[in-house]
This record gives sequence, C-alpha cells and structure tokens, in this order.
Amino acid sequence: MAAMPDRHSPDQPGLFAPPAAADDAATGPAGPAPLPLPGFLAADAATPPGPPSPPPAGKARNPLWARLLGRLLAPWLRLEIEVDPAIAADPRPICYVLEDYGLSNALILQRACREAALPPPLQPIAGDPLGRRRAYVALSRRHVNALGLLPGAEHKTHSGSLARLLQAHQQQPELDVHLVPVSIFVGQAPKRSSGWFSVLFSENWTLVGRFRRLLAILLNGRDTLVKFAAPVPVREIVAEGLEPERTVRKLSRILRTHFRRVREVVIGPDLSTRRMLADQVLSSPLVKEAIADQARRDGSKPEAAWEKANAYFWEIAADYSNTVVRSASFALTFVWNRIYRGVLVHHLDQFKQEAPGHEVVYVPSHRSHMDYLLVSYLLYTHGVVPPHIFAGINLNLPVVGTLLRKGGAFFARRSFKGNALYSAVFREYMAQLVAGGYSIEYFIEGGRSRTGRLLQPKGGSLAMTVRAYLRQPTRPVLFQPVYIGYEKLMEGRSYLDELSGKPKEKESIWQLLAGIPKVLRSNYGQVVVNFGERIQLSQVLAELAPEWDGQPIGDDEKPAWFARTVDALAQRIQTNVNRAADVNPINLLALALLSTPKHAMGEADLRAQIALSKTLLAEVPYSDWVTVTPHTPEQIIAHGEEIGLITRTAHPLGDVLGVEGDNAVLLSYFRNNVLHLFTASSWIAVCFQNNRRMGRRQLQQIGRTLYPFLQAELFLPWDEETFAARIDRTIEVFVREGLLEQVSDEDGGILQRNAGQSDEVFRLRALGHTLQQAFERYYIAIAILVKNGSGTLQAGELESLCQLTAQRLSLLYAPAAPEFFDKTLFRGFIQKLRELKLVWPDDTGRLAFDERLKAWAKDARVVLGRELRHTIEKISPAGSGRSSGEQPALPPDPAATNGAS
Repeated sequence: MAAMPDRHSPDQPGLFAPPAAADDAATGPAGPAPLPLPGFLAADAATPPGPPSPPPAGKARNPLWARLLGRLLAPWLRLEIEVDPAIAADPRPICYVLEDYGLSNALILQRACREAALPPPLQPIAGDPLGRRRAYVALSRRHVNALGLLPGAEHKTHSGSLARLLQAHQQQPELDVHLVPVSIFVGQAPKRSSGWFSVLFSENWTLVGRFRRLLAILLNGRDTLVKFAAPVPVREIVAEGLEPERTVRKLSRILRTHFRRVREVVIGPDLSTRRMLADQVLSSPLVKEAIADQARRDGSKPEAAWEKANAYFWEIAADYSNTVVRSASFALTFVWNRIYRGVLVHHLDQFKQEAPGHEVVYVPSHRSHMDYLLVSYLLYTHGVVPPHIFAGINLNLPVVGTLLRKGGAFFARRSFKGNALYSAVFREYMAQLVAGGYSIEYFIEGGRSRTGRLLQPKGGSLAMTVRAYLRQPTRPVLFQPVYIGYEKLMEGRSYLDELSGKPKEKESIWQLLAGIPKVLRSNYGQVVVNFGERIQLSQVLAELAPEWDGQPIGDDEKPAWFARTVDALAQRIQTNVNRAADVNPINLLALALLSTPKHAMGEADLRAQIALSKTLLAEVPYSDWVTVTPHTPEQIIAHGEEIGLITRTAHPLGDVLGVEGDNAVLLSYFRNNVLHLFTASSWIAVCFQNNRRMGRRQLQQIGRTLYPFLQAELFLPWDEETFAARIDRTIEVFVREGLLEQVSDEDGGILQRNAGQSDEVFRLRALGHTLQQAFERYYIAIAILVKNGSGTLQAGELESLCQLTAQRLSLLYAPAAPEFFDKTLFRGFIQKLRELKLVWPDDTGRLAFDERLKAWAKDARVVLGRELRHTIEKISPAGSGRSSGEQPALPPDPAATNGAS
C-alpha cells in the first residue's frame, strides 16, 4: 500500500502558531486528506484568518533603495510567517516594532508584510506621526562597532521614534495607532537547509555585526522565521496619564519583555552562562550545607567535599549547544524519512499560544528511546526551543552521552539513597533550571512501558519541580502532557524477551552501533505526537493546597499538603496523556484480532469490527484531544499487511486475516495503548458475555462499583456519575447498531442481546474481550482473600499469590496478555481496596476485611462465567498463614437472583 495520507486535527492559530501550509482534514473518516507540509512533517495548524487588506495602492511606493536591495536579497530568503489573528480583527493603523534596527531586518519585514498582505512598513502611517516616512520603529540599533574600532560608539537602548509616536497621540486625540511587535529569526528552522557550515551562523542571543548578519542571511536566509504578535494599543497606554518619559520607559519595558519571551521560546534561554550556573548551584545554601555534612562524615577537608560536589554537577549537567542541535536535526530528518511513513503532530499550535512566559515542563508517555528525540525534533522544527531532558545515567555512553548532553540531556543516577550530597546537587540543579526559565522534559513513569499501558507515576522529578517553584514562585510553571503513538516499536523484540522473563540488557555503544543498519532497513509505519491539555501548577496549588499563601517555602519546610499535591498532580498528568491518545490503524487491528481465541478473523468480520470501533469513538468521544485515523477498514487492513504485523491466508470461502507467533504478544502492546478509550463499551459487552438479559439500572450500578478500580488502572478522567452517563450513551449506540435491544421499560429498561451465534453477538463478544482479563484479575484477588480469610495475608504475600494464580490460569487456558499476571497491576488493585476501606491492615500488618468484600465479589462475579469462576476458586492457593484445608465459603452464585438469564 502506498504511504498513508497525513492526519490532522484543526486548531486556531495564535501568536506562536506555525504557518498554514495546508487545510486540515477532520480526524474522522470523512473529508479529503490534507496536503503534507514540505518534507515528511505535518502540523495541525489551520489557515489563520486573513489579515487586513493593505491600503489602496498608487498613492505611495516603497523607496527605490528598498526595491533594489529587496530584489538582490530575494533569492536568499524564504520566510515562514506567523500572524496573530487579532491583527485581522482590528482595522486601525499599524506601526511595526522590531527588537533592533538593521537594514536586513527592514527588508525582511517589508517582504513578510507583502507576503502576508499586511500594510507596508516602508510607507508612512497617515499623517506620518513618526516623522520618518515609514511605519516601523526599532527598540535598539545593531552594534555599529562590531570590530571594536570606535571605543566611544554608543549602543542605543531606546527609540526616539517611539517617543515621537507617543507624543503625537497626546497631541492628536483622533490618532489611534496599534503597535505590532515583529520578531525575526534567521537560521532557526532547519527544514530545508543542506549545509553543515550554516549552523555556525544560526540565530542566537548574541547581537552580531553587519558582516556576520550578511553571512547568516546568505547561509540561512531560506530558513527565516517572522512572528507578528498581537497588537498593543498605544491610545490605552497614553490614556493612563503618566509622564511622557515614564510612558516611554514603560512601553519599552513591555516590548522588551515580549521579545525576550519570544526569543526564549524559539531559541531557548541564553546558555552562555553554564559555568555561572555551576557557581549558583555550588554556592546555594542547600548544597553548601550538604558539602559541610559530607566533610564531617568523611573526616575530610571542606575543599575535598566541594570537589566531589563539583564533580557531581558536571556529571549531571547538560551542555546544550545550538550548533549540535541544528546539526542533529539534519541527521534525524534523514532517519525519520528512512524508517517512518510520516511523523504527525497535533494541537501544537494551542500550546505555542500559551507557552510564552511560562516555565514549561514536558511530560510525555514513555514507550521508546525515540520519544525524547521525536519531541525535541518536532519542537525545534516548529519554532520552539528543545527542552532539557531528564535522562537515566545508563544513557551516558561514550560519544552518545556527549551528543545527548549537548542536545539538552542531563543525567541522573537511578537512586539517590545514601548519597545526600549528590541528592542536594541534583535538586539544586533542577531548581536553577526552573528558576532560569529552561524548559524541562521528563517521564514520570520512570521507565519505558513494556506492556503499552501507562505506568503508575513516580513522583520524584515532579516533587523537585514543585519544590523549586515553591522556593521561588516568580515564573509560572506549565505542565504539557504529550501522547506518542507508534505503529511499530524498535524495541518490540526486546520487550517481548523481557516479558518472557529474560533480564533487561544493559545499553552499550556496540549494541547501538550494531542495531543501526537493521533499523534503517525497517518500516516502522507512522508516528503521531499529540500535545494534550496543559496543567497550570498555580491552579493545582490553588485547588489542592488552598492554605499556601503564595509566599516562598524553604527547602527544609515540609507542608502537610505537599505529598498529596504531588500525587494528585502526577495522576492528573497521566490522565491528560490518555485524554490525548491517537487511535492508529494498528490499534484498531489489535483490538479486533486479539479478541478471538486464534487471533484471526474473516476479512468481512474484521472490516465490520473495525468500523464498529470507529463508530463508538465518533458517537461517544473520549475527549476533544483524541485523534482517530481517517482511513477506511480496507485501508487499515492493507496497511497492517504492508508493515508485516498481520498475515492473509487465502481460502475459497473468504480470506482469513490473522496474527502469527510472537506478533500476537506485540500487538497486545498496541491494543493496550487505547484500552481506556473503550472502557464503557467493553463494560457493557462484558456484562452480556454470560448473561443474555440484564437491567439497565443494575448494569449502571455495578459499573459504578467497579469504576474506581478501572479509573486507577487506566487513568480515566470521569467521576462515577459521568461514567454511568457514558454507559447510557453507549447503550443507545449498541441498540442502534443492533448489538442489543430494549425489551422492557421496567427498572429503567431491560436490555437483551441476540440468542445464538449471530454476527452481532460476535462483535459484542470482541468488544468485551478488552476488559475481560481485568475483571478476571480482580476476581482472582478477591477469591484469594476470601479463601484465606480476614487477617491472614500481608499485602506482598497477596500480590505474589495473585501473580502465581494468574500465571497458572494462563497455562490452563488460552495464553493471556503479559500484563495479565503483572504484579504491579495486582498491587494497584490491592491499594485501591485499601483506599476504599474494603480491606485494611490489622495490628499485625495483615489484611482484614468484613462482609462488604463478599458482597463486592458477588457483583464482580456477574460478569464471569461459571467455569472460569470455579477454576479460579479451585486453583487459588492458600497463604502461609492458613492450611489448604481451611477454606471459607465464597458468596453463593448470584445468577439465580440478580435478574440475569
């Protein structure tokens, strides 16, 4: 099959939105596929509203010098233009504001205005209030003394033209001009660059001379970014009635702050002070105290402890280099084009509108080593500085570690225990990054998911970030969840080995080099990066820690609300990652094919099952951030065959499509990526696996009971009542699709599935399979608890017994997905039982419970077949505190009394 067309989800562009290169298509199946952006990347920016029409031509022309120089410069420039939509909404005259003056900036501005159909900057505003026969001002002038030949040359830091414009507004009440800040970056985006030498002249924080600027344009002018920000109304500022000098200073300060924030977003903070950062870390009270403690413990001189702290800093710290990042972008462009059929990004423009002025913390899902490379690359190529990345020390390999460090990675040891000095240096380094405005990226799951599910978060990095903000709450912190969806994983085979019991292999440079040729020869399908709903730390604190008064909190202070706030923030981040999921063709194939005993379906059945899944996603949407492949079931099947994940077996009665060998386990990974999107539909389908008829109210009531466990396991965003409402909406779709019928209005409605083995029953059973194993795990834990009795088992012992039971059940019946006997899932379920007070530790630390647990088990058993229940009860082992002969009775079978038939 040919490369699949790109998918997009339209957004409204803003101040920092990428330029429109194509109309977006909806994420559903309808609508034409959008044109791709140049190269292989595609963004979701919608075409911005049209700018205001320029004034009628004929009255004025650009100066002759501008026309001549513009023609000379034209072959060397290609502009990427971003226009704030507020400019289109206001017809008032515009005066552009540049950060610094330069002939090249004036010519670039002139061309950008022409291409964006904005009023020309080299023609005067009506009445010429600037007195300069132009419509732009500059806050400062590029250094005219670049060679140091004029010691007395002055570098202007204010604009006389801006002062004249303000004075004209004071003298002419009818005058109302808007200032439009314009940021120009030559050589930031490397989408079309082909030369390596050009990286030396890319945009940075240095104010360069004319010659270097000329070289930058000749080498990088075809990668020039021009950002038109939202207008600033001059009349409103003048109306404040300040003295003229104060008004000029205030307006200049506002504009400089804006330009600095934009520059930080596009090229990052000024990184020329790395040694100064080391001095700040080592001279902080926290680290100085840790150094003194280390010297006392070692019985050494303070200088020796300081040297150790200094060595820790350089072991940890990133060494970000624009040159290396830009160079790496060339190599990564080649790699992505070679191994992927497209890398799509959604909702990035919304983030770019909100990001300026914030300390941004990126918190992506972690499924592959490609995650951090993809996020950094996409941000860089879309005009946002790549973040500093929290990486494990295991990646600090020879050569590779140096490149990662220069790409923004800073390294942390797996454990800080027993090393108070290292912990102090690392915490202070993180605090300085947050205070300095450096964007950060880390994976709160701690490691890569081997099962495709989001892992339970680890709060260490989050706690350090929150602590840094509380210590210096001056710059607001913004958490940006990111969902990364793959169609095929580079690490798939190694994950399979680890899930089979083999130990994780240690990374090495030779292992990496040996794997490169194989990777470059492979087809890994398409990758989607979705930016989810952002989380403001200040809002989280206002909600969960109202007792905090906004005053700084020292490192030695430990408020009672701190731990619970960090835990709640971690859960919210994971929930928002799941709310930004992408449903790709492999996800849909995995959902359908893994629901059958032999992981195979007739082609017609597979098409129908995929179509049903897409219907549910469209009719009962999970969130506005979820994206779904627009491709038809036929295209999806063809794509699965193309990348080698499914096979076709020809047969006279119709072809059969299936999964062979280890691919079934690998496909379970992609099913688990989107399991949470089908929770309500799977719950309904599970209830009708062993019951032909069931009351709607009973179905909702048991659903509410089980929901807290599903919510904790799958990071679901609703409360119990909202989940019940989703069940109701899903039932309506099931009735319309013929999967269920309502046979009575009693008790809120009696629902019934078809008898026998109809197509509708087959599709219903396939939907229910996605959650069936979760309920089996729950029942295993309940059965073992009840079988052993109250006050018999400790939590760790219960986890081990549950894991052994699940493994044996998998051996006796069809092989289950690897996570079926994952001890961490049992641990999460047991923890939720404790939170809900269904079980609790007694005086000896053993788990106690009462009759409520048996009642809960009665409800859970409604969805499990008798044979399976009997098997679980039979093979559930007794713990060390009880002999196998002592077996309390489980609650009676509810089938005769619960209204099911």
